[in-house]
Amino acid sequence: MNAIARTIDALNEGFGRLIAPLLAVITLIVIYDIAMRFLIGRPSDWAFDVTKMLFGAHFMLMAAYGLRHHAHVEVDVLKRLLSRRKQAGLEILGYLLFFVPFIGMLLSLGWDFFLRSFSRGETTYGMVSIPVYPVKAVIVVTAVLLLLQAIAVVIRAIQEVRREETA
Repeated sequence: MNAIARTIDALNEGFGRLIAPLLAVITLIVIYDIAMRFLIGRPSDWAFDVTKMLFGAHFMLMAAYGLRHHAHVEVDVLKRLLSRRKQAGLEILGYLLFFVPFIGMLLSLGWDFFLRSFSRGETTYGMVSIPVYPVKAVIVVTAVLLLLQAIAVVIRAIQEVRREETA
């Protein structure tokens, strides 16, 4: 089971490191758009839509990486008072009761959202029609990556409960 958790961690680590530089691309596009406003007095027709979509994709795709590195907000005021075994049990319970059903809903609704956009050939409303469905597919990819990372967290929590039982 530990090999599964390590494989999931490696996947999300690699994916996070692959997606992180997208922020530099977004920054360059914003700088370009600002330069166009300053130099020719008119922003580009496409930069706002592209940066909005890229930033949304970046934010979503980095979620599993953030979960892997415990970068998300946790309310552990009471949890820290518990033993490691009880903390792990609470973590398992929280993931199974709240996180996994939420991700299941995100996956199901995100898939429908993507399919509807793809089937209609949805594009942005700006002067340049940019396809929207690739960004909506990011919701599905994010849900899968988060679900996998949740599995890794639960595996580690189960191992912690078992370790405490044998000690």
